[in-house]
This record gives sequence, C-alpha cells and structure tokens, in this order.
Amino acid sequence: MTATGELSDAQFDELLQSFVGMEIGPPKPGPDEVNAPMIRHLVETLGDTNPVYVSQAAGAASVHGRLVAPPTMLQAWVMTGIEGPGRGGDSPYEQMNELLFSRGFTSVVATNCEQTYVRYLHPGDRITMRTVIDSISPQKTTALGTGHFVTTRQDYYDADGELVGSMLFRIIRFRPAARPVAPATRPPRPGPALTHDNAFWFEALNAGKLLIQRCAECGRLRNPPGPMCPACTSTRWDTVEAAGTGRIHSFVVVHYPQVPSFEYPLPVALVELTGPGEEGIRMVMNTAGVDPGDVRIDQEVTIEVRPVDESTRLPFAVIGGHS
Repeated sequence: MTATGELSDAQFDELLQSFVGMEIGPPKPGPDEVNAPMIRHLVETLGDTNPVYVSQAAGAASVHGRLVAPPTMLQAWVMTGIEGPGRGGDSPYEQMNELLFSRGFTSVVATNCEQTYVRYLHPGDRITMRTVIDSISPQKTTALGTGHFVTTRQDYYDADGELVGSMLFRIIRFRPAARPVAPATRPPRPGPALTHDNAFWFEALNAGKLLIQRCAECGRLRNPPGPMCPACTSTRWDTVEAAGTGRIHSFVVVHYPQVPSFEYPLPVALVELTGPGEEGIRMVMNTAGVDPGDVRIDQEVTIEVRPVDESTRLPFAVIGGHS
C-alpha cells in the first residue's frame, strides 16, 4: 500500500471519501433508560417550566398521554462518563483522522449540530445509538485555515429497533493559517470608554489612586460607578480610596482571539476587595507577579495602580508581592 505521504491529491481525496458511509464502532446502548430524575435535573437547570416533563398528571392530560423527555435530551441518553469507553484507536473514524493528520489537518473546531426528532421519548425507553461518517467535504479554506468539514450522523433507536431521532454533527479538521508576524512595536492598549459617570475613576487612577464610589445619603459603596445608588436611589455621591488588598473571586485566561496590544496568555481576574468596609465590592483587572497558569481562586492580592502607556494607568492584582 502506498504511504499516505506519497499520495497524490487525487489519491488522497479518493481515500478520504472511502470513509463516507462507514460505521464508527458497534452500536452504543445508553447506560441508563430514559428516566424522570434526569429529566427533572435538566429542566430545573434550564428553567424550563413545561409541566409535561415533570408532572405525571400533566403528561397524562397532554396529547402525549404520559410523561415525556425534552427532545433536545436525545444525545444525553447515550452519554458515558469521562472514564467511559472510547471509539478505539483502530476505528474508521480514527483511521480517517490519521489520514487527515498526514496532510497537516491537525486542528479541529466544531461548527454546527442538527437534530431531527421522530417521536418523543418517555421514561422506560432504552436508547441505542449507531454512528456513521455521513460526509466529508472537499478541501475548503476558511479564516481559521484550510481543511475538510467532516459530518457524522448519529441515529437513535428504541428497544424495538425503531428510529426515534438522529443528529448531524459537523467539525472542520484544518491546517491552521499562518499567524501574522507581530509588529516590532506593540500598539498601545485601547483607551477606556469614558462617560460622565466613570471619568472620575480613571482620572483618579492617573493620579495613582484607586477609588470606590460611595452614596452620600446611605453610605453604600458601589462599583462599577453609576449615577444612582441602587439601595436608596440617591444621586448624591462621593468617594473613598480603596485599601489596595483583595482576593481572586474568579478569573479567566484569554488565549484567543488575540489583540496585538496585549501579551498572551492574558489573565483577567474579578477581584473582591478586602479592605475595611469594602465587603462585596469587586473589580475586573489583569494579574501580575505570577504565571497565568498559576492563578487560583481565593489567592490574596495586592492591588497596584500601574501605567500601561503614557496616558493611562490601571489597577493590577499583584500575586505574591511586588513584581
């Protein structure tokens, strides 16, 4: 057999298309039957108040004549846990991936999912899923890079072998586009969006002070700044200077999309201030003094006002002392 690296473009495309229609492994039975507790957990999480999903009486009185599961739970009934069985290293799907990898199509992004419902499921149903490679597109070039759209089709059957629904799941396996070379001089950060309500805050930062807005009537602190106290509706306010201590309440580390003004990975933290009387006040800021991968919730920080360019200063959550 010819090595994949020696295939012509036409041979590669022919071999790639040979996977279309192949079934991915044996049929996969659901680990549990359709059941009322799982339905209840989902609809409570989503806030779906349709009574036919949780009330035996409402289900019996409906056109269904019984309790039913939300149609969008179709895939949930065959899901296994993290430690559940995979497709296996020699399945047609993995062989197809290896062929795509041989041409550098190593990155993947899910693009869309389409579900079709034949009938409602109800408690007691036992679902089995069969998966086939439905289609593979010719080579396409997108903003992400060049690659192939791969669509799998999952068909779901009940215990009698009757089709109850199906799902088309599409990904693109692509070769990432070359990233533009970063400019020698990093452009400045975008300036803050100044308004009548927040201009004082940024002006204070440029003077080296981190301020918190305070209601002049009831004394409640608030951030971000606003024109009216949410507690007493007074429009009179003054400020207090923050003590400069806090803890990481939450955070994200941004990897993409990238703006040339910033260095990546870029940690963005929601910091809860811990100075006297500052309970409940939180501010968004970048971290400093620690590798982005070492940022943790509940870490104590010192808040320092630092220049980011010639005209702007911003607060930074410094972890582990000064940096």
